[in-house]
Amino acid sequence: MTDGRILADALRDPATTAGLGADGWTALLAIARAEQLTGTLAHRLEGLPMPPAAARILEDARSSAAQGRTAALWEAEMARRALASTRMPVILLKGTAYAAAGLAAGTGRSIGDLDILVPRARLDEAEALLLMAGWEWVKPDPYDDAYYRRWMHELPPLIHRERDRMIDVHHTILPLTARITPDADALIADSVALENGLRILSPPDMLCHAAAHLFADGDLAGGMRNLWDVHCLIEEFGITGVEAKAARHGLGPAVARAARLANTLYGTGISESWRVRDGADPLYLRRLLARDAWGRPVRRLTRLAFYLRSHAIRMPPHMLAKHLFIKWCKSRPG
Repeated sequence: MTDGRILADALRDPATTAGLGADGWTALLAIARAEQLTGTLAHRLEGLPMPPAAARILEDARSSAAQGRTAALWEAEMARRALASTRMPVILLKGTAYAAAGLAAGTGRSIGDLDILVPRARLDEAEALLLMAGWEWVKPDPYDDAYYRRWMHELPPLIHRERDRMIDVHHTILPLTARITPDADALIADSVALENGLRILSPPDMLCHAAAHLFADGDLAGGMRNLWDVHCLIEEFGITGVEAKAARHGLGPAVARAARLANTLYGTGISESWRVRDGADPLYLRRLLARDAWGRPVRRLTRLAFYLRSHAIRMPPHMLAKHLFIKWCKSRPG
């Protein structure tokens, strides 16, 4: 049965697409679209023979990714201008960081919200200036607002009233309720300045953040894209200093698992210490690849298990029960 492995194979070795028939191309493009990897795939396959219809789709994807990159960098510049007077460190995260720094992980990458990291002690200052510059709250509900401010690793999400672009303002990289507590001060202190004054995490910390986002803060939705980020970061920067940084942030197991799975799917070069597999790796692969030939989600029980896991690792059981009960009550009609 076709699953996400057809996409992983194409990204790992574009020559594998030479043997695809019409159904194979349909599956590859559908899964790439579902995993937000069409732009990345388009760059990987550029110049290779393919059906005319596939070539048109991938050319459109390259153009769309270029437009998305421009929009993301402009949004980062708008945030820089809004916060420039504070002289606080403003650190770009995820896709916008890769694009701003010209990294391989940013090539063709789909970029959604703008994610930035600022010192926790200066959150109020950043919030006030962003509101003055035209951003406004997405979640006006008092419970959601209080929950974000007390327990999450970011402010409630904001959206710009004119540009309709969202920004997530982080003060660390995992929820405060999570079992793992990365050293946010160290992330900021070790960050690297760009020419425009914005900053990005150091390469080892970018890898730690990618692994944290993948395995310690969610249900693996978008996992193939995030794992491709891990692959690109390792291939571009190597692994020097990564294990020490991962241990400092409590992310050693997450980084090792990310490296192993990237090696399995994308052929990433990794250290021997990361090659020791555990019994859960096949379950993670099963979840990562859970798409059918039309790009639709499959393996419902596996997805449910990882959804429940994502909540369990975010907060203690008593807090989780209370939170879910409140959200259920609020969702009921009337």
